[in-house]
Amino acid sequence: MLVHPVVEAASPDALVLAGPSSWLAPAALVLLGVVAGRYARTLAGAFEQEPADARAEGRAALLATLRTVPVPAWPPTYELITAVVLTLVVWRAGWPYAYAAVAGTALAAVDWRTTRLPDVITLPSYPILALTLLPTGEPARALLGGLALAACYGLLWLIRPADLGLGDVKLAGLIGMACAAAGWQAWVVAAVGGQLLGALYAILLLVTRRGDRRTEFPFGPFMLLGAFAALCLQP
Repeated sequence: MLVHPVVEAASPDALVLAGPSSWLAPAALVLLGVVAGRYARTLAGAFEQEPADARAEGRAALLATLRTVPVPAWPPTYELITAVVLTLVVWRAGWPYAYAAVAGTALAAVDWRTTRLPDVITLPSYPILALTLLPTGEPARALLGGLALAACYGLLWLIRPADLGLGDVKLAGLIGMACAAAGWQAWVVAAVGGQLLGALYAILLLVTRRGDRRTEFPFGPFMLLGAFAALCLQP
């Protein structure tokens, strides 16, 4: 007797295949993440902590990324992390958040290496993210969320400019857009989660005596990790 794959409606916007071909979509998504991670590796590695000319550096980084052959390097750290992030975000939140996942992974890598969030990535990401979020049907909420979180971080920057950079403020706008489009609950989780994770890391530095109260560290990766949790843990 022949048994045909069963198609079950998981939601009004998604279909889940139960059968031999059910692994194809996740496998393709992982492969896409690996390829995107190879480009993210090149982009992240092209930035320095204190460049002589930030604009020239940005142009060189984009050109190097465009010339990249999408074959994983060794060890494939960037590629695997990007694949995991992209797969989980798309699985939990949907395809409109794919760009946010890939760009966020690249920005986290750049900030961790250089303590910078380059404008050449963050600023163009605003219109790109706005376009990719249109299928969510919540462009107004995304815009409001981006403005609100950027305003919150802008206020923190004005209060303690030594502890927070303008790059973090620009990143907050992007995170606010993506998470607000998913829902206000996700927005709150991202806003609070980034602060909480950063504080926990600071406590860890103190407890392990790897730093003191004046030790500086990149905050962007913790903001992005909070956004990742918000998108993946939403109901």
